[in-house]
Amino acid sequence: MNTQSDHQPPRRMLTQATMVQRVKEACKNHPVFLFWSWQAGFWMFFSVENFITLTLWYSAPSWPYIVHTALQAVLGLLLSLCMYPVYLKLWYKSAVTRIFWILLMVSVVSLVWTLIRMQTFILMTGEQHIWPDFGGWLHASVFIILCWTCMFHGVRYYQLLESEHRDFLKAEAETREEQLKRMKAQTVARDAQIKMLRYQLNPHFLCNTLNAINSLVEAKMSETAQEMTVKLSRFLRYSLDNNPDTEVQLVKEIAALNLYLDIESTRFGERLNVDLNIEPNAEQALVPSLLLQPIIENSMKYAIAVNEDGGTIGIHASVNEHQLLIELWDTGSGCDIQVNHIKAGNGLGVGLRNTEERLNTLYPNTHQFELSITPNGGLKTTISIPYRCAN
Repeated sequence: MNTQSDHQPPRRMLTQATMVQRVKEACKNHPVFLFWSWQAGFWMFFSVENFITLTLWYSAPSWPYIVHTALQAVLGLLLSLCMYPVYLKLWYKSAVTRIFWILLMVSVVSLVWTLIRMQTFILMTGEQHIWPDFGGWLHASVFIILCWTCMFHGVRYYQLLESEHRDFLKAEAETREEQLKRMKAQTVARDAQIKMLRYQLNPHFLCNTLNAINSLVEAKMSETAQEMTVKLSRFLRYSLDNNPDTEVQLVKEIAALNLYLDIESTRFGERLNVDLNIEPNAEQALVPSLLLQPIIENSMKYAIAVNEDGGTIGIHASVNEHQLLIELWDTGSGCDIQVNHIKAGNGLGVGLRNTEERLNTLYPNTHQFELSITPNGGLKTTISIPYRCAN
């Protein structure tokens, strides 16, 4: 039994703490609840104080006096409800205007309340000799109404302070969340940079390019070999110098992509055709650097290289309703392919998944990344991101 009794006080304390917490949350989330809470508290305090200092002090506590004490508190509450909307309308007025109307309201309401209090006191108690004390009753009324006015302004300022504090905490939380998103984007972008550099510097690409240069040298086509070497150098320099965390103009991204395509066209010759169509208003649009090359490399590796007749790679860019629309497609390898198989990976969709991952991080809920199969069996990649023009 001792054990059970020992556990009972903490439960009561827990219940009281829970009730206090609920009251605080209700006051914070519901201004009307706060208003009625301090209204009820103020006029209940007035009733108790008036009963102790006047009713008990000057007369025996009989029901007419007790009821009158409660009634005048109710009347004061009703009159304060009339003052409340007026004070709200005066809140954004100048200080002089507010002070003038507040003093006027206090004087009028105090006078009305005093007259009602005295008249009801006479009717309920039968005492007729209180009118000579009108000044004392009015003085008390003015003091009480002034206290109510001060409390109104105190609660109002408290509400504004709480609101500003919540707004500050919300802004701070949003800033912290934005920083976390940015850090995540930078992390993903660095991972994407490593992956893309792996694609761009993979032994297959370098070996084929160097073998092509060597073949040109053996064929005594030194000028062509030199041009291919310069293009390779420029392309690798662009890959190393541009940080995927930043954005570049689409025209610069296309220029770097052309270096890659020129290198590949030296290898494939007439087997490689490029359909490039960039609308003028899309050239200055900002895109994540090194965004398109992994997609083109996929087309080069899985469409052009494996097809005896080669094929065509298309790159179209336009602006539509404040969105930059980029379409990349190829004529396919001649084999039947499925979009689900590509997105699943198996080596073919790594570059595509990497690109989609970057877009999800850099443009959350404001982009589109879609894969589809063209009528001739090729792969089409559609990217839509917010259109922002370089300064």
